[in-house]
Amino acid sequence: MSQIDRRNAALFALLAPLVASRAAAQTHAAPQAPPSHPMPDKGEMKNVQWMGDEQIAMLVYPGMTVMDLVGPHCMFGSLMGAKIHIVAKTLDPVISDAGLTIVPDATFETCPRDLAVLFTPGGTNGTLAAASDPRTLAFMADRGVRAQYVTSVCSGSLILGAAGLLKGYRATSHWSVREVLAGFGAIPTDARVVRDRNRITGAGVTAGLDFGLSMVAELRGRTYAECTQLMSEYDPHPPFNAGSMKTASAEVRTAMIEMTADFTRHAQALAAARG
Repeated sequence: MSQIDRRNAALFALLAPLVASRAAAQTHAAPQAPPSHPMPDKGEMKNVQWMGDEQIAMLVYPGMTVMDLVGPHCMFGSLMGAKIHIVAKTLDPVISDAGLTIVPDATFETCPRDLAVLFTPGGTNGTLAAASDPRTLAFMADRGVRAQYVTSVCSGSLILGAAGLLKGYRATSHWSVREVLAGFGAIPTDARVVRDRNRITGAGVTAGLDFGLSMVAELRGRTYAECTQLMSEYDPHPPFNAGSMKTASAEVRTAMIEMTADFTRHAQALAAARG
């Protein structure tokens, strides 16, 4: 076991006895102790790939939206046997948009070259800076050309676009910059999670949970993803119905469009320059 997200330790504790008993059966050796949480070994459950060895790289940079990182990380952390690398230019602590500090454990140089998943979160000014930084773009382009999946949440797709990783692909982003993706040669698509071949992108912030579960299903299958969803008790019932441009009131839409207008203009300028 290389790394297990602490937030999902309970899931590991629940499933580990099943994994151990199966591994022992395969080597004709009895488990040392009976499973404390016996699980049914019938139907679809016996075909679930509980263990894996995926290498997952999650980019972090100053000013990123921390929820874009934490939501997917929580879901990736349920993947028993996977290794999650928190990657930055240096190992210095990275301060997010909300002031929460993230400590990287890998740099652009030490991050594995061959990855199952390459991921970047979004943000506003911090994202524009990362999407304009030659070292960051070189890292993303280098790992992206070999990664099994190239992914993002929210405006993180601007970084993928600036690195040349979305040309000819359908992709989504935060609503404020979704259409900007066309400037990078992508095909803007209005959906919570968009998959086009091995490019998988999520919309704004909370879509990171939907994205993360989709990735768990992609890597380990639907049953594993549903176990992760249940352990996370991800059953959203938002108190308001203003979570998208389709459902928010005209008053709310107008206010937020005005508030994000400067960010949208800067993103358009970035796309024009990179394009």
